[in-house]
Amino acid sequence: MTLLSVENINVAYGDVQIINDLSLTVNEGEVVSIIGGNGAGKSTLLKAISGLVPPSSGIIRFRGEAIQALPPEAVVERGLVHVPEGRRLFSLMTVAENLDIGAYNSRAYKDRDKTLRQVYELLPRLLERQTQLAMTLSGGEQQMVAIGRGLMALPGLLMLDEPSLGLAPILVKSIFETLRKIADAGTTVLLVEQDVNHSLRLSDRGYVLEHGRVAMSGSAKELLENPHVKSAYLGI
Repeated sequence: MTLLSVENINVAYGDVQIINDLSLTVNEGEVVSIIGGNGAGKSTLLKAISGLVPPSSGIIRFRGEAIQALPPEAVVERGLVHVPEGRRLFSLMTVAENLDIGAYNSRAYKDRDKTLRQVYELLPRLLERQTQLAMTLSGGEQQMVAIGRGLMALPGLLMLDEPSLGLAPILVKSIFETLRKIADAGTTVLLVEQDVNHSLRLSDRGYVLEHGRVAMSGSAKELLENPHVKSAYLGI
């Protein structure tokens, strides 16, 4: 079943067109990757879907409902959750406080204690660090908090923007192992990620963005074997 449908959207910052007539779908239970070079429009696409940067035209449907005109808080209420690039934690608040903020929406709030236990089971390091200020954590731990905060909102679709950015290779491996567990538990994932190899190996399908357009799409296996993807994004 189609969970998210993006239909011919356009997004601009002032006079600068970033997204051009872009369409894609994400089916329930899938992991879908969006890959592309810097400036391809990947982060802008996630912002448009989550309501942070409304499209100038086109339709975004989540569970069949058009959401492109909704504010971000209403999008989250419907179960579409965006973990942005750069973690964006509250640095002077504890791990537990940052996680609790993720459950602010009315749909998730009533189950926040149960969800918190599940997050700690998935990410046991956060249980160990629950009383520490976010600013005292390592980069990998901060990213785990950001992911955990997203899970606290009880996402039907979890969108992640560059979760491995700036992390050491061993931490990148840990992040992707965590995403695999999240997907295996039934959460649908839409992933923007600079590490194309890890991203596609985690995914069912992928889209390649170039100049704000979908240049290519297919199964993750097809994209990993595609000569253009190998040359442009895998360095092969």
